[in-house]
Amino acid sequence: MNPVPSVNGLAAPLLDALLRDAASLRITANRDTDSVTLVDAGIAVAGSIEAGLRIAQLCMGGLGEVRMATVPREGWPTWLQVRTSQPVLACLGSQYAGWSLAASAEETGGKKFFALGSGPARALARKEPLFEELDYRDRSDTGVLVLEVERPPPPAVIAKVLHECGLAPAGLSIVLTPTASLAGTTQIVARVLEVALHRAHALGFALADIVEGSACAPLPARGADMLQAMARTNDAILYGGQVHLVVGGEADAARELARKLPSENSPDHGRSFGELFEAAGRDFYQLDAGLFAPAEAWVTHLGSGRTWHAGALHMELLRSLWQEA
Repeated sequence: MNPVPSVNGLAAPLLDALLRDAASLRITANRDTDSVTLVDAGIAVAGSIEAGLRIAQLCMGGLGEVRMATVPREGWPTWLQVRTSQPVLACLGSQYAGWSLAASAEETGGKKFFALGSGPARALARKEPLFEELDYRDRSDTGVLVLEVERPPPPAVIAKVLHECGLAPAGLSIVLTPTASLAGTTQIVARVLEVALHRAHALGFALADIVEGSACAPLPARGADMLQAMARTNDAILYGGQVHLVVGGEADAARELARKLPSENSPDHGRSFGELFEAAGRDFYQLDAGLFAPAEAWVTHLGSGRTWHAGALHMELLRSLWQEA
């Protein structure tokens, strides 16, 4: 039996390389032997697309490859490519932003704080029911957490993360990537495969049957503010994301997954995320869950060798939103 990989163990050398190359990546980090390492990838610094690519790989627990293709296609100049041979563990066990972290105004001494934590440290804390389904627990004396935030987490949140992960301060690193930053936009669009895995899970497909995954999506310019950036990164996946899953199990289940996976199955499909978000009163949870899926999907069934396809790109919509006339 093959040993189960440690997502935090595999992420550790990626983090070391990120910190070593901080200057060239236009990020900063404070690391000493007594405190938590905070990596700023876009709050008080410019950051970079390269930093975003590396953070995306780190966020996948070292089990995925994330690259940028600069050959224009579909009328857009830059695309991200993601692949992994451990799609469930890399995407749902590590990359998924599923850990809710909050602190009240009283706890912070000022403004309340909320963020969704992603990355391999989630598998140490196991605060989400999802980990019972995955039957996975990581064990490591180091952990990495990624937060999409515009300000550093307060001490109360850091203390909670340390406690839940069972880490000493020197063992924890937190990477901060604002949505409206080069690194933030990049690492969010690199979640295109994770979005497909999450949707497959919501559709009731057996996660253990998903054995390979690859995906791509167009990389937009970063938004001028958080709301515009959130709209652009979501639209990139909903209308430009292409995913290929290789699965076992029953052929009928594979065919149904291909049919139901694309975002076109949502009644909200066809309108920009920004427009939908405003119509929902800026309440993320009022949006149809089926919208959060890639635009186009292929599903290959291992047993039969058959491949099914559904969905389509909507690059004309993206170009109308992202590109000046």
